[in-house]
Amino acid sequence: MKNEQIMQQQFQARMNEDELLNCMRCGFCLPTCPTYIESGFQESHSPRGRIALMKAVVDGLIEPDEDVERSLQLCLGCRACEPVCPSGVRYGHLLEEARDIIAQHKTYSPIVRFIRHLVFKQLFPYPKRMRIATALLGFYQRSGLQSFARKLGLLRLLPNHLATMEKVLPNVPTWKQMNERPTHVEALAPRKRRVAFFSGCLMDTMFMDINDRTMKLLQLAGCDIVIPEAQTCCGALHGHSGEKADAKTLAKRNIEAFEALNVDYIVTNAGGCGAFLIEYDHLLKDDPVWAERAKAFVAKIKDVSVILVELGFHHRSLRLPNQIVTYQDSCHLRNVMKTATEPRLLLQSIAGVEFREMKDADRCCGSAGIYNIVHPNMSMQVLDYKMEQAKQTKATTIVTANPGCLLQMKLGIEREGLTNVRAVHLVDLLFEAVEATKEATEPMKQTG
Repeated sequence: MKNEQIMQQQFQARMNEDELLNCMRCGFCLPTCPTYIESGFQESHSPRGRIALMKAVVDGLIEPDEDVERSLQLCLGCRACEPVCPSGVRYGHLLEEARDIIAQHKTYSPIVRFIRHLVFKQLFPYPKRMRIATALLGFYQRSGLQSFARKLGLLRLLPNHLATMEKVLPNVPTWKQMNERPTHVEALAPRKRRVAFFSGCLMDTMFMDINDRTMKLLQLAGCDIVIPEAQTCCGALHGHSGEKADAKTLAKRNIEAFEALNVDYIVTNAGGCGAFLIEYDHLLKDDPVWAERAKAFVAKIKDVSVILVELGFHHRSLRLPNQIVTYQDSCHLRNVMKTATEPRLLLQSIAGVEFREMKDADRCCGSAGIYNIVHPNMSMQVLDYKMEQAKQTKATTIVTANPGCLLQMKLGIEREGLTNVRAVHLVDLLFEAVEATKEATEPMKQTG
């Protein structure tokens, strides 16, 4: 039996037909879909069109051939279509299920099969291996190999977007720093909450400084923090790439790592991770052993911006030297975690910051996990539009709340040659404000 026939049977058995039927074909999703717009308004590259393709496969009208796969894989998975859907279609759930069916029955080339096995099964599920991989990148940066490669022009052998991406990678921590992570830190203000911190895989290696600053802000806000060592990758990369079984395994490991802790919240600082964590209840809904445990876990997930606002951090008298700031929404933070007001409130609370709202700040930047690597042309088209909107604000600082978005905005700045513009995580700017305010007040105290 051909793979297409097997896949069709799986579509019929596994796809939620009620959810497919919920789509009224009204078209409200069309103006929100970057791939629909950037493809020249091709219906097959819209949420409505993709749902129609899934439904046609389920009904046996078409086979899940390469055209269907191409349409589904070109989707950014930003889920901007969901908030505007009058029927409340959970498009993201349909997309992940369809991608999983295709991935499990697709015949990959040996090299692709090897890479997928290496990334999904041998690297991301193991924090120690992630630290080793990051340490190798750090060796490349600090040993002189990076300068040598650039001087010889070796990066020109890479596709343009990858060569540019190499330029904007953060300076990663050392092996020793990554292995000396805290498991508990106490509040630096009167204790208001006891929270657990989801440190993530890339966030606790490549972006470790952001994690450290996140914990410092939580401490200043009055949080005792527990960081369980047994936690692992959230599984988002697996879930979005057709490796649902592995995503479930990682979800169970994380639930076990956090559920015995006596905490008020589980805090995240990466929109992509948080959005996947907060849907563990959907991921494990058919598992009688884990469904209720997943619901309890999900009930405690909060983005750091939400916790800081809840604890009144935006009422602190923070100040930065005058600068114009705009905010780029993390798609999953906004569309899945429903968090958009709190980051803006925190930014607007800093004296000296002129906040300017970017047009279409809620439109995807084109990062979408590894999308900018596997679909570079569409990713760069989406990014070009985003950078045009950012330039219109005349902002000197672009703030976001997800590591992929952060790298993508830095990539855009580099591509546009904007030497007077920087991109930072929300936590970075808040921490800068804390430090700048402290420096400004300490001389006054000494004088007094």
